[in-house]
Amino acid sequence: MTFSVRHGRLSFFDKSQNRAFLFLLSLPSKQESMEITLEPLQQCDRGQFIKNIQHSFQKAFVEEFGETGEMVLPEEDVIRSLDSETSMTYRILADGAWVGGIVLNIDTKVRRHSLDLFYLNPEVHGKGIGTVTWRMVERLYPETEVWETHTPYFEKRNIHFYVNKCGFHIVEFFNPHHKSLEVPSTEMPMDCFFRFEKRMSHTIE
Repeated sequence: MTFSVRHGRLSFFDKSQNRAFLFLLSLPSKQESMEITLEPLQQCDRGQFIKNIQHSFQKAFVEEFGETGEMVLPEEDVIRSLDSETSMTYRILADGAWVGGIVLNIDTKVRRHSLDLFYLNPEVHGKGIGTVTWRMVERLYPETEVWETHTPYFEKRNIHFYVNKCGFHIVEFFNPHHKSLEVPSTEMPMDCFFRFEKRMSHTIE
């Protein structure tokens, strides 16, 4: 199933059933002429997806701390997210060009889902694509009661995006004095990061 939005209309197309679904979605004015598509990740694109997201995370880290000999986002961590039984992974396309990707953890047995990985190529930052993508995700999973995600403390762009653009709230700060049981400790600044939550009202605008 492929999902796309243009001129404020969010469309779903299910090739297996040859059916299309259409919803209205308001977009930032500067984004009205661009078609944003969420396309399920295919096996043939998996290797490039991993490279792209590693490059994106590495660039943000280097800009803040300088060059490092370590990979900030190890390949095995990405693979673990992709291979989870509850993961849903999409490529983000803008007018047909691959500009980003998103990995969601969707457990149909509960209504608490997580945004595991999300990246956009640096050249498309600031164009509203991330905000539109997230609003599409919310409409794809309207049964969700709580969304959860994490980001490192130094990622000011991400913090601004999640809090001010997407409506998340910071609910926990992990650091050497308050460690996450799910994330192994390292000597890198990634030890310090925020946990965000967004509780859905089920009135999605």
